[in-house]
Amino acid sequence: MLAQFEHASILVLGSGTSVGVPMIGCKCKVCTSNDKRDKRLRPSVLLRLGDARVLIDTSPDFRYQALHFGIERIDAILYTHSHADHILGLDDVRPFNFMQKQEIPIFASAEAWDVIERTFRYVFDSAPTESSRPRLKPNLFEQEPFCVAGVEFQPIRMAHGRGTVHGFRFGDCAYLTDHSEIPGESIEKLRGLDVVFLDALRHNPHPTHSTVEESLRTVEFLKPRRAYFTHISHDLLHAAVEERLPAGVHMAYDGLEIPIGRADQK
Repeated sequence: MLAQFEHASILVLGSGTSVGVPMIGCKCKVCTSNDKRDKRLRPSVLLRLGDARVLIDTSPDFRYQALHFGIERIDAILYTHSHADHILGLDDVRPFNFMQKQEIPIFASAEAWDVIERTFRYVFDSAPTESSRPRLKPNLFEQEPFCVAGVEFQPIRMAHGRGTVHGFRFGDCAYLTDHSEIPGESIEKLRGLDVVFLDALRHNPHPTHSTVEESLRTVEFLKPRRAYFTHISHDLLHAAVEERLPAGVHMAYDGLEIPIGRADQK
C-alpha cells in the first residue's frame, strides 16, 4: 500500500516523555548531555506520504516542531489518546488553516474526543467569535480501519495503565506509544511489520509505560525488520542504550527520518 508513493517516510518530531528532556531543573547526565539525541521534545511523528502530511498527536511542542522541521502543510491529525503531552499543541494548527484555506480532519477515539472537546471547548463552540480558532473536522474511530491520504490506518487498541490508548498500523508500519500492555487481539494485527515504534520509557518498571526490556520482548515476538523505541525519559542515555540493543532495534531521536514503502526499497 505504501509503495504507491514515490517518497514516503516517518519523521520523528519528538521522542521524549511528558516533561521532555532535559527536564526543568534537572542536572542529571542525560539532561546535561551534549549529544543532540538526548534532547527530546514531547512525543509525535509526521508521516510524509508523497505530497500528503499526516500528523500523529499535537504535542505542547508542536509550534517549535513545525518551525524546526519545516512543516508546511497538515492534511490530517491522528490522536493516540488525550493526555496533555499529546494534545496541547492543537491550537497551533491555525496557521495551516490560514495557508490551506480549509478544515483539517482529525481522528480520535470517542474517549479521547470527549477530553479534546472539553479541553478546547472554544474551538468547537458554534458561537460567533472575533478571534481565530482552529478549523477542524472531527472523525471518530473504533476498531475498524479508516482511510487518510489514500492510506488505510488500522487502530491498535492498547492498555496505558488503567486507561486505553490507540496505536496505528499503516501498511507494514506501526506507531505504538504510551502503552503498558498490548492485548493479544491487537498483537495479531501487528504481524509482518517492516517498521514498528514502541514505548520504552526506562529500565525500571512503570505502571503506565513499557520498559526497554519489555519492548525488547515485544520485538522478539513480533519480529519486525526494524524497531524504534520512543517516549524516552531522562533515565536513558541514548548512546549507552543504543550500543546494547540487538541488530535492527534502535533508540528513536528527534529529527530521525525513516524511509518506508517504495523509498525503502531503493
